Amino acid sequence: MKPRECRARVDAVRRLTPDILEADLRMEEPPALEFDAGQWVSVPFGPKTVRAYSIASTPRLPKVLTLCADVAPGGIGSAWFRALEPGDPVRFKGPLGGFVFTQADPRRPLFVAEEIGIVPIRSILTALYTTGFGRPATLVYWARDSGWLAYDAEFRSLARRYPRFAYCPAVASAAGAVKDGAGSLAEVVERLVSDVAGLVAYVCGGEQTIHRVRDVLVAKGLDRKAVKWEKFW
Repeated sequence: MKPRECRARVDAVRRLTPDILEADLRMEEPPALEFDAGQWVSVPFGPKTVRAYSIASTPRLPKVLTLCADVAPGGIGSAWFRALEPGDPVRFKGPLGGFVFTQADPRRPLFVAEEIGIVPIRSILTALYTTGFGRPATLVYWARDSGWLAYDAEFRSLARRYPRFAYCPAVASAAGAVKDGAGSLAEVVERLVSDVAGLVAYVCGGEQTIHRVRDVLVAKGLDRKAVKWEKFW
């Protein structure tokens, strides 16, 4: 879909963790926004200052978009998101981005997320499993501690209901692995993935994580072009 200028109003704000917030935006113009799971919107904060927020909700609910953000960095976007209250007007441009999974793709998807990088993947998985996706899929989700696994309970429930969906959460060790999240997540992928035949990977998080995970998969024989990615920092 072609991106457009949009207006919405805040319906609700939820705190998923101390530093991760969700905001529901009810569309006003247009009254519903068509988008693909995995896309994002751009919120302006000045002539040359914008912040990108991935859509956490499913395209099946186009009248209310859910955005999710890590507000720990404390910058202009964090301050804006923290201050959102029901009734506030919001302007943004969207949808944007090509980090999307097509059900017609016959390959077996591996989703790899680092902390807040889970947001577009959550949208993709929600969309897949509400439309009858029955093929094997795996999610590897890493965080510094369990409190940063924003949608952990939701993914555990999904794994119980769909046996062909494998959910593999991982947290940093007490030895200080949080200082090298990219290496830690790459090690988890190295351990879990033994066969890359017919695989397509979607990796989302920091730039170092994307590079490390891609290197692991390519070393196992996966075509570099079969690793899709979305950089958050």
